[in-house]
Amino acid sequence: MRQRLLIRQRLLIFVAVHAMIAVMLTFAAFADEPANRPIQEEVWALPITLPTIAYVVRPVGDGPFPLVIMNHGVSLNQRERSFFPLVEFRDAAMWFARRGYMVVAPSGAGYGAGALDEPDRGLYSLFYSKIGRCDNPNFRDAGLAVALVDKWIMDYMADQKLIVPDKVIVVGQSAGGWASIALSSQNLPGVRAIIAFAAGRGGRVDGKANNNCAPDKLVAATAEFGQTARTPTLWIYIENDTFFGPALSNRMHQAYTAAGGSAEYHLLPPFGSDGHFLIDSPEAVPLWAPLVGAFLDKHE
Repeated sequence: MRQRLLIRQRLLIFVAVHAMIAVMLTFAAFADEPANRPIQEEVWALPITLPTIAYVVRPVGDGPFPLVIMNHGVSLNQRERSFFPLVEFRDAAMWFARRGYMVVAPSGAGYGAGALDEPDRGLYSLFYSKIGRCDNPNFRDAGLAVALVDKWIMDYMADQKLIVPDKVIVVGQSAGGWASIALSSQNLPGVRAIIAFAAGRGGRVDGKANNNCAPDKLVAATAEFGQTARTPTLWIYIENDTFFGPALSNRMHQAYTAAGGSAEYHLLPPFGSDGHFLIDSPEAVPLWAPLVGAFLDKHE
């Protein structure tokens, strides 16, 4: 009973704090954006099969709106997950909202106040994104687990009449991008297109740049997704990505398309100290927005 109360208290604090954040967030607009529409930012608790806290940004109004789901990356370190930001790519999310989308960016299970691991007291958080040992990683199921949460979010938003159910775009970065590629293999009817930034799993093993966990198996898993994937996808990588460098990302793309997947691949010039985090930076929006905008113009 005491353990349940502790978990409940932490979750209530988490929701309360981020509700305050939602109140403090203000309307914003970029003068050079063609839509230039007012937007509003909120924090929602989504009562889906796996209850989820999400950052939501959308145009002002009642909707329904087309939907964008944005998946963040992962950390295998419990302490890092406990301090993981609720909004990892706010400027990118607002760019999509100004284009007319309702953006839902779920916080993965086991992050923030949910990262409660105290084995001495028998407390363990739900964290389902591990890939296992490097000598035998399970890249496939880790991606599909997050893709399943995306499907639950789509179903819930459609049931609430908040979205246009056949106009969904899924976006992800790093492990979230990998989950987006995994989702492409499901060919969900309402998903018009998928956008993956720096997608992959098993990067920077032991904190070392370009030290990847079983890269051949990552390429093989990418090919497996490509065998059934027919949803258009856009892959954006950066030359100085220290998690998934150009050689590996090119192999993944070639394997995916050779297996039958539809993927437009772009390798951008170096950005910052590590291009892997391109989407996190407000300064990067002008770099990727033309590519993403042109891609959406074709598939919205």
